[in-house]
Formats: sequence, structure tokens, C-alpha cells
Amino acid sequence: MKAAFIFPGQGSQALGMGKDFYENSSKAKEILDEASEAISCDLKSLMFEPNELLEQTAYTQPAIFTLSAIAISLFKQSSQLVPQFALGHSLGEFSALYASGALLLSDGVRLVHKRGQLMQLACKGVDAGMMAVLGLDDLKVESLCADANDQGLQVWPANYNSDGQIVLAGIKSDLKKLEPILKEAGAKRAVVLNMSVASHCDLLKSAKEPLVKELEATLKESFSFPIVSNVSAKTYQSKEEALTLLADQLVKPVKYKQGVKNYDLHVNAYFEFGGSVLKGLNRRISSNPTYSITNMASLEEALKVLQ
Repeated sequence: MKAAFIFPGQGSQALGMGKDFYENSSKAKEILDEASEAISCDLKSLMFEPNELLEQTAYTQPAIFTLSAIAISLFKQSSQLVPQFALGHSLGEFSALYASGALLLSDGVRLVHKRGQLMQLACKGVDAGMMAVLGLDDLKVESLCADANDQGLQVWPANYNSDGQIVLAGIKSDLKKLEPILKEAGAKRAVVLNMSVASHCDLLKSAKEPLVKELEATLKESFSFPIVSNVSAKTYQSKEEALTLLADQLVKPVKYKQGVKNYDLHVNAYFEFGGSVLKGLNRRISSNPTYSITNMASLEEALKVLQ
């Protein structure tokens, strides 16, 4: 089988995430304990018990990264499958790097925790937000955003999720001003999301330089398979390339659908580790099946496919 490994980003978090793995796998417990120690945070409580921190990006990111790390690690215990490439959605690109060996677990958890803190800091005091737009083609949305920029509004395309589904980022009040314009242009929906940061846009410029320093200190030179960049939608396999691309990822849109389309003919299946959001997106992008691994049962089902 020629497969791709894919990793979800923010928005895939949910209370109880990873609990089944934790209760049924000593390896999962080890990973969760190591991740918790790395950032001095009880991730078990964060992921399994009601709290407000899980929705804060500085904690959302290490929680999702850790779940993806558990899922890929348990998969690797039972399969020698090497993917043609790995692709993550935003934060998920860091999980992909972990899977490739370019990040160690503790380093990766600390890195995405810091990334979340830097994003929160960059948006502090700014009414930052994001908006989902459904039913318009890319060029139309880009044109409307450019027109809005000319009028002094701070709004940008942030996530190209699938055809007819784009997420915008910017100042929340500016996004709300754009909402009726998008609907008049034919958008089926234009909804401001419940988020306190604006990812993948100019509002995060101040986070780039400190993130590069963190990346330089943690990324390894060894990549056991290529990673598809969110920024270029093309593969890379070196620390030098990663430093530039992951810094740019903060302020440039996530080209998830373009990445899938560029390499879809190279694979006949996708395995999603730690979520099922990308499985939903892939249905609209690719005719290849996607197997999401979120608990022990779905892990067993995915492994059966390889038998």
C-alpha cells in the first residue's frame, strides 16, 4: 500500500480525547506522562476533565500534538508502513515532523506550547478572530479580501480546507463587516468562529522571529519521509527548509487542499492520527479512503486494512 500520514490541527480537540488510549495502553500512558512533564502541565486532567484551558491555544496545541503522537506511536508498534509523505493541517505539520523523526516528543510538546503562547501574545489586546466561509470559490474570496484590505480592513484567507470551504482570519469586527458582502456574493455561510487568535495572517508577524529560535533549537536534521508544507503545498525534507516554511506558516495561509491534490496520485490511502476532521475534508478532495485513528478500536480497524 502507498499511503500518506495526515495530522489534524486546532479544532479537533474534544473533552476525553485520548482517554481510551490511556486506559488501554502503557505506551500511551508513557507518552502522556512525558508530554505533561515537558511543559509542567497535567495533560491527563487537561484532556479528560472539564476545564477552560483546553480551548486556549497554548494548551490546545500540546494536547492535540500529544494525542497524535500517541496514535502514530501505537500504529508504528504494529506496522512498518513508511508513508510516501506526511501532511498536517497547521499545528498538524508539527505532528508530522514528530512522526518523521525530525522532532523528539518532549521537544515537540514544548515547541507547540511555545507556539501557542506566541500566537496568544501576538493577538493580545487585539480583537482577533476567524471566519468560516462556505460556497464561494477561492478567487472570489481572495478578491473580496483584497478589496476589503484596500478599504483598510484587516482580513485574510487563512485555511484552504476544500473546494468551497475557506477560513478567513483577521480583526473580528472587520470580519463581521465582510460577512454581508460575502453572503451577497453567494456564500452559503459566513460565520465568525469562537476563537481568540487569528492564525495564518499578518497579525502574527511578531511571533515569527521567536518561533524560528525555538525551531533552530529543537528540529533535527533527520527526516525519514517527506513533509508537505502548508505554505508551499510541496514536499520538503530538511531542517533548513523547515525553518523558513514553519515560520512563514504563522503568517501565510494553510494550503491543505492544494497539498492533498498535488500528491494524491502518489497514494491510495490516508491515515489520520489523532482526529477525524481531515477525513471529512478529504472526502471532498480525494477519492482515496482516509482511516482516522482516535482510539484503540479505530487503530485495530486501520491495521486490518494493511493485512
